[in-house]
Amino acid sequence: MLLNDDFSRRTVVHAAELEWVPSPTAGVERRMLFRIGEEKARATSIVRYAAGSRFPRHTHPGGEEFLVLEGVFEDEAGAYPAGSYVRNPPGSAHAPGSTDGCIIFVKLWQFRREDLTPIVRRPGEGERRETGAGASTSLVLFDDSHELVRIEEWAPHAPIDVPNPRGLELLVLSGGFAQDGEAFSAWSWLRLPAGSDLHARAGESGVRLWTKSAPLLHATVCAF
Repeated sequence: MLLNDDFSRRTVVHAAELEWVPSPTAGVERRMLFRIGEEKARATSIVRYAAGSRFPRHTHPGGEEFLVLEGVFEDEAGAYPAGSYVRNPPGSAHAPGSTDGCIIFVKLWQFRREDLTPIVRRPGEGERRETGAGASTSLVLFDDSHELVRIEEWAPHAPIDVPNPRGLELLVLSGGFAQDGEAFSAWSWLRLPAGSDLHARAGESGVRLWTKSAPLLHATVCAF
């Protein structure tokens, strides 16, 4: 399967409008945003776990990055409530599930081979920065020379101008914004290639976003 695999183009998916697609594991469904491959795939998705559902233990040869959107995600290492951000590096393994059900935003097989440090940020953890450009706050979840991952909150009606030298990916968590005449609301996903700066305006209630500034696919991404 090839889905939104052209990294040279502006790509938008309003995920709240998509149907849930069953996965091979009972009780686990997906809304696919980007995919190269079948079940073994380089992928970005929103995944819903029904109460009591669980994947068998498995390894992530290409790494896994996720943000818990709703409910509580669980594995052998603990429980991760909504707002938790986790990076499981290449070679990590777990048996994920949810006792009461949850929804996560997850990226698979997109790590650099050299990125081997596990990261866990509980809700609200991270470095807070004042960003200007209309954003009231920025909570940094991960920052190295290759990627900058943040939760940003933009003030109501604020004009937003964000330089994009490397590549930019956004997921709306709450509120909304408008860009190029298109309205974005909760679970809207936007990917912009390097050099396409973001010019947007926050909605009347502002907007809260997950953002990643990074190459859209690392040069040393793990092969599969």
